[in-house]
Amino acid sequence: MMIIYIMSSIIIILSILVMTIASILSKKSINDREKSSPFECGFDPKSSARLPFSLRFFLIAVIFLIFDVEIALLLPIIIIIHWSNILTWTIVSMFFLLILLVGLFHEWNQGALEWAK
Repeated sequence: MMIIYIMSSIIIILSILVMTIASILSKKSINDREKSSPFECGFDPKSSARLPFSLRFFLIAVIFLIFDVEIALLLPIIIIIHWSNILTWTIVSMFFLLILLVGLFHEWNQGALEWAK
């Protein structure tokens, strides 16, 4: 049991040491205007490098990613039906789908799914 404490303390000390050294070495000492400006063939930039981004598109993309991950979580539920109790499987599946539907209706009520008004 003592060997576990010793090994865990060595690992913690070593990780703190590595994080400290990385933090010290990664500091930039000089902030130069030329080095921090965007590079465009040696000339000063004509306009801002930041382009306007549609917030609606971002929300739709985030909602898509959330539901994509949820589909990936639903697929193992279908496969595991053979090895689990049918009542437990049904309760867990219905609870998970209920959470998904509540989230979908919330997004719908907030207007996040409407692309143009």
